[in-house]
Amino acid sequence: MRFQTPLVRAVLLRRYKRFLADARLEDGREITAHVANPGSMMGLKDEGLTIWLEPNDDPKRKLKYAWRLVEHEGGAFTGVDTGVPNRMLRPALTAGRVPGLDGYDTVRPEVKYGENSRIDFLLTSEGRPDTYVEVKSVTLSRQPGLAEFPDSVTARGAKHLAELANMAEAGHRAVMLYLVQRTDCSAVTLAADLDPTYAAAFLEATARGVEVLAFDCAISPEGVSLGAPLPFRAP
Repeated sequence: MRFQTPLVRAVLLRRYKRFLADARLEDGREITAHVANPGSMMGLKDEGLTIWLEPNDDPKRKLKYAWRLVEHEGGAFTGVDTGVPNRMLRPALTAGRVPGLDGYDTVRPEVKYGENSRIDFLLTSEGRPDTYVEVKSVTLSRQPGLAEFPDSVTARGAKHLAELANMAEAGHRAVMLYLVQRTDCSAVTLAADLDPTYAAAFLEATARGVEVLAFDCAISPEGVSLGAPLPFRAP
């Protein structure tokens, strides 16, 4: 997935009100950017970080910049837009390029299921169980090389795990897919200390038949693409 317009480098001044951030462009101008991330963004919102913004000239948009990446010391990148995983995965799933989720005839996004929920992707093929795929964007890393989910309490995430487990017990295939939007991690686990309820829901869901997949990403100011499978370390 390529960014629609070339990204520009900036320095983060502050992130506030969940969806807003102030930044200083390289020409000295200070601007406000949209932040497509409702999480805590732990470790990714410190003043002075190098970030990358996507400008736009859409008259319907109040803010003319959107925050897409954090650039870490050493050149690693983290993608902060939680909408990127689904936008990137849909064509990869359709083309059969996601290991473990290939060979399906139909890929449908945002299908209603469970109790007032929508599954990120429903994969179907004649003669195969329907496959329900929930996708989570992983951006937290507190130990070198190890990504963690979640970065804050997520009651919604625990609800999704329970509904996936219901699908598995009903005879369908249910998959929890963690997409690590960092280029400096080689494994992923759960941040059980940040949300023990989510960790407990995860253990219950996997015991009831929910599968776990994890992948990294190739990230640059040009775009984001699906990387290689990553080992998942259970809590």
